[in-house]
Amino acid sequence: MGFLDEIKNKMHLGGQQGYDQGYGQDDDYGYDDGYDDGYQNNGYSGASGEGFYTQDEPSNGLLGQTRRGEAESVAVYTRSGQLVGDEKGMYPYETKEGIKIVSINLLMEDEEAPVVWRGPVIAGAVKQFWNEAVWGDVDYLFVDMPPGTGDVPLTVFQSLPVDGIVIVTSPQELVQMIVKKAFHMANMMHIPVLGLVENFSYLKCPDCGKKIALFGESNIDEVAAKEGTRVLGKLPLDPAYAKAADAGAFYEMENPYLDAAVDALKTI
Repeated sequence: MGFLDEIKNKMHLGGQQGYDQGYGQDDDYGYDDGYDDGYQNNGYSGASGEGFYTQDEPSNGLLGQTRRGEAESVAVYTRSGQLVGDEKGMYPYETKEGIKIVSINLLMEDEEAPVVWRGPVIAGAVKQFWNEAVWGDVDYLFVDMPPGTGDVPLTVFQSLPVDGIVIVTSPQELVQMIVKKAFHMANMMHIPVLGLVENFSYLKCPDCGKKIALFGESNIDEVAAKEGTRVLGKLPLDPAYAKAADAGAFYEMENPYLDAAVDALKTI
């Protein structure tokens, strides 16, 4: 059974049987191999946080593998599509602007069906998405990971040739604590932190242009200084961005707020 058939078979299992057989126990997707798969650094860049996107780069890949939020990371580029595969592996879905995407959601016949997998199963899928997808020639590969320091970040840091991470945050105090945990985890595992991006930074009044700190005053500059890194961008709440993301057309938007992040990636 090929990878696509195998993973889809797990998705189709239902009820307690499905949970026990496909979701709740360690199997070939687990941690038993010790992560030692001999991956070599191919110059790809990993992204950590709640989502990170760039535009105007010649050849990008997006690996959205998480149980939480990965559908959103894929949806900003496409509202439909399925992965296909053959004996060589699975082929990423390619958007019309050339961004290659691999995602669990693109394996689902029903995009609203939940993926009820435990951490080791998800971690194994991450490794297979990297190792068995036919990525071809990409300049940057972005891995969209969930917040925190769980199974998925650990697997990515230990199994993929990550050149650096971008941590995405928001102004709330509790989120800052999670960001610091992610930063310290990266340091413990010797993964370079390229910088911080603050999402939902402010809302600009459409009438007077005043910036409204909807989720509290930003202190990302202080956090970056304390952790010895830099701020790569502050993204406002903008209804136009939300509309484009819902339409799967985020790539059409001008995004000057991430210019510093693009410059940081070019240094890798």
